[in-house]
Amino acid sequence: MGWLWAIIVGFVLGIIAKAVIPGKQHSPLWLTTICGILGAIVGNAVARAVGVSETKGIDWSRHIFQLVAAIIIVAAVDALYMATLGKRKHRARV
Repeated sequence: MGWLWAIIVGFVLGIIAKAVIPGKQHSPLWLTTICGILGAIVGNAVARAVGVSETKGIDWSRHIFQLVAAIIIVAAVDALYMATLGKRKHRARV
């Protein structure tokens, strides 16, 4: 059940990150979900390092760290995806 929850959280974080980032992102949904999963993992690690990984009630600070990490990762991966896609299109024209 843990892997299913990770996919669901990653999907939601990835979609929110795509909505927050200005402009159009060209990465596919499966890649956005993977970036969201990575964002959740990195956000948890940062929250743990800062000392706010577990609080009473809803862990809002941990979720903020996860979302910020997901936004950074989605933006970086989308830029890499577009750069790679552009190189492929350029090679096809030559």
